[in-house]
Amino acid sequence: MFICKNCKSVDKFELMFSPDYRGEKRFAREYKENGDIEITVDGYKFVPDLQFMNEHAVCGYCGQIYMWDYEGRKL
Repeated sequence: MFICKNCKSVDKFELMFSPDYRGEKRFAREYKENGDIEITVDGYKFVPDLQFMNEHAVCGYCGQIYMWDYEGRKL
């Protein structure tokens, strides 16, 4: 789980896509049994890490970018 350092919301994010990205930009997320988030983008599934979040995710609540940490860390 990821937490926004600005507003402290957990896992409320949308992905930012490069203007050069040519896929359909279909994005979904689900939680695995171990609590990890699995993201699916245009059929490609992966478990995001903190670097991915800070490069590609914007907070869906407050709009901040580059402001993610793992939930449970001291902010």
